[in-house]
Amino acid sequence: MLKLSDCVIENGNFTLHADLCIEPGASVAIIGPSGAGKSTLLETIAGFRSLTQGQIFWQGTEITDLPPGKRPLAMLFQDGNLFPHLTAEQNIALGVRPNGRLSPDEQGEVQTALERVSLAGMSTRKPAELSGGQQSRVALARVLVQRRQVLLLDEPFAALGPALKAEMLDLVADLIEGTGTTLLMISHDPQDARRITDQTILVAEGQAHSPVETTELLDNPPPSLRSYLG
Repeated sequence: MLKLSDCVIENGNFTLHADLCIEPGASVAIIGPSGAGKSTLLETIAGFRSLTQGQIFWQGTEITDLPPGKRPLAMLFQDGNLFPHLTAEQNIALGVRPNGRLSPDEQGEVQTALERVSLAGMSTRKPAELSGGQQSRVALARVLVQRRQVLLLDEPFAALGPALKAEMLDLVADLIEGTGTTLLMISHDPQDARRITDQTILVAEGQAHSPVETTELLDNPPPSLRSYLG
């Protein structure tokens, strides 16, 4: 279980409160008005922001003060963060070892990851030689080889067209199915939340609310969400 206990997060003049639990293996969307603190929440869970107050636990162990690399999670950012001078294979290898020096078994893991995201045969291509969707697949493969228990998505497919974005979301759902991975995904599009998540956290008016069923929330949104959805 991922637990945020009596958390207060400050970002300049903005303050966000969170006191919630997420069950292991759950697929959870994070939705709310622009500027409500969705990315702030995810960055704090990832360890890129410090808490002003409160504690964060994973499976009963406190991770509040652990640096990002020591937490049981992987995060996929909006731009993918691929290194332009490295090939697809080399970019993915960084998810296994930061120095990129892999054993034969680890090299096999990278090739398997390329196959799982349908990029077999493209291992030597650099990002500039790949389409936007293919770059997203490389970035996704890199977080998959980290084999973390929690996957955080900060709208990594927002720049893709609707059909390709839907394809990438389906790929994420397929790749984590049966693995027990806990998914937290920021979304501005309620259809994305409906597509691959069972629960949704509403972030609004300085509060990250406890997860509720995605369909229930979006079919009967509270006023703070209704005005945003239109």
